[in-house]
Amino acid sequence: MSDPPTDRPRRRVRPRTPAGRARVVHRLLAEEYPDAVCELDHRNAYELLAATILSAQCTDARVNQVTPTLFARYPDPGSLAAADPEELEEIIRSTGFFRSKAANLIGMAAGVVDRFGGRVPSRIEDLTSLPGVGRKTANVVRSVALDLPGLPVDTHVLRLTRLLGITDDDDPVRVEHELNPMVPAGERGEFSLRLILHGRRVCVARRPDCARCVLAWMCPSASV
Repeated sequence: MSDPPTDRPRRRVRPRTPAGRARVVHRLLAEEYPDAVCELDHRNAYELLAATILSAQCTDARVNQVTPTLFARYPDPGSLAAADPEELEEIIRSTGFFRSKAANLIGMAAGVVDRFGGRVPSRIEDLTSLPGVGRKTANVVRSVALDLPGLPVDTHVLRLTRLLGITDDDDPVRVEHELNPMVPAGERGEFSLRLILHGRRVCVARRPDCARCVLAWMCPSASV
């Protein structure tokens, strides 16, 4: 004889392993943010690469205010490689650290032109050989603009995966390599994007809104 129906909710059990927690987080955030997209405005890999370099220590919103003028003046790597540094600095001044960013943008563009025929390379080793391009930036370009596997680990991804017990490491490169096997290759970029959105909108570092967090029930750090 079957058990009588019940309206009581099924008890949720926190996954025991880091990989199990990553799978649950991936599923729940996919439901929460089904249309997650990169918030840096761009039309191609060159524009995303330049915008991501500018986004260091700067908000995406501020970068998006600057890039229309930047890309109108320098629409391709060749024109950016030949940019006058002072003119470029003035365009990107509001993003902060404008002198070093201008030098990196010109160096990146020159590298793309001189070593890769004017096309943004797809291999992570080639991308990270360009000035101003670390693994996070390379993985952003790979996963968003080139539709290749890439898991960018920024401050939000690092903070949330530690809070959720998916990793206890604090080195972004090691965390990337640790997370990669836990997420299907073609979905790594989306996993990162959704963690970033969740970190910006709900699990904010200084004031996490645990009451409306879909992950609170499995988060060791939740206040509810």
